[in-house]
Amino acid sequence: MLDQLVSPADPDLASASANLSQALIQTAPSGCDVAGILPATRGVDEDIPTLATLADVWRAPVAQRELAHAWRWGMPLGAAGGMVHSPTLLAPLVRHDRVHDHDQTVVTLWSLEAWLEPTRLARGVAGWQKAMLARAVRFADAVVVPTHAMAGQLAEIAPLGARIRVVSGAPSADFVTPDPARDRIPGIAERYVVAVGSDAQDLADVFATAADLDLDVVVVADRGDAETEAFTAAAGPAGLSAARVQVRTDSTASERAALFAGALAVAAPSSAPIFPWRLLEALAAGAPIVAADTAQNREILVDAALYVEAGAAGELGEAVRRAVTDESLGRRLHVLSADRSRAFSWRDAAQRVWQLHAEL
Repeated sequence: MLDQLVSPADPDLASASANLSQALIQTAPSGCDVAGILPATRGVDEDIPTLATLADVWRAPVAQRELAHAWRWGMPLGAAGGMVHSPTLLAPLVRHDRVHDHDQTVVTLWSLEAWLEPTRLARGVAGWQKAMLARAVRFADAVVVPTHAMAGQLAEIAPLGARIRVVSGAPSADFVTPDPARDRIPGIAERYVVAVGSDAQDLADVFATAADLDLDVVVVADRGDAETEAFTAAAGPAGLSAARVQVRTDSTASERAALFAGALAVAAPSSAPIFPWRLLEALAAGAPIVAADTAQNREILVDAALYVEAGAAGELGEAVRRAVTDESLGRRLHVLSADRSRAFSWRDAAQRVWQLHAEL
């Protein structure tokens, strides 16, 4: 299911769809082909590289919005049948015969915000996700999540039993650390820390520490322009000039690779129930990481981070200070990050997906 390639709702989901499909093609068992299911589109999409590598493409008779609505209410529109794998919740979740016809339908959840922190999402988005998970409980042969921590949470939300499977994501193929990294970041100070995946108020400790250590802060927000002012406004009370805060929204993988590679530390205080794509990128760049102490972060980062209690006043800033000022600690975290990053690849994810469908 490759709707995110032609009608992207989220840059990370679009990247995951493209990278997983390419890896599935490269790792396909003998006699197996990879085809795509796409919504109807008005524009020309021949310039999307992934589509040219597919064995076949089936296009729905309706566009993305109508397709999501139709599948929410169980209208397959001719797409059901075969081995359907969706990198998201969007799939024709209807009754099918896996035993006799070998039909399979597998969907993927990257976030549990709709159930655990619904206020972070628009009401319509949360409602659609809940409705699609309800259909998955009835008709999906498996529901994939990226971590065992999220699998445990999902098991408490939906009666899926052994149908919950874990297949992690990985940084995009476009995430390539430049050499030297500094040449790829015009306008960024020589010494800076990166903050990711957080609301502005969560970064007060980071801003205060940066002011004390004469550092700039680059916020990788991946949000709309309205959030930019919130981050710069939060810096002032912490003693950091707004001029020393840069907010990067909708950054590309190559831009983030350069930012993470040159950072003295990466601070990730969020404990939201969503797969932390930016932390995987920080690992790949070998950045010293300071992260919220959550089960998911522990599972992903293992010993390649300093952990702080989520929301604990002062702890985040102090941990960032240690990572920046203790050269021995910084070097150790760099080595551990680079080593841990080898555990995540789209090729490995694709092989696990093929194995999952073989087991089904």
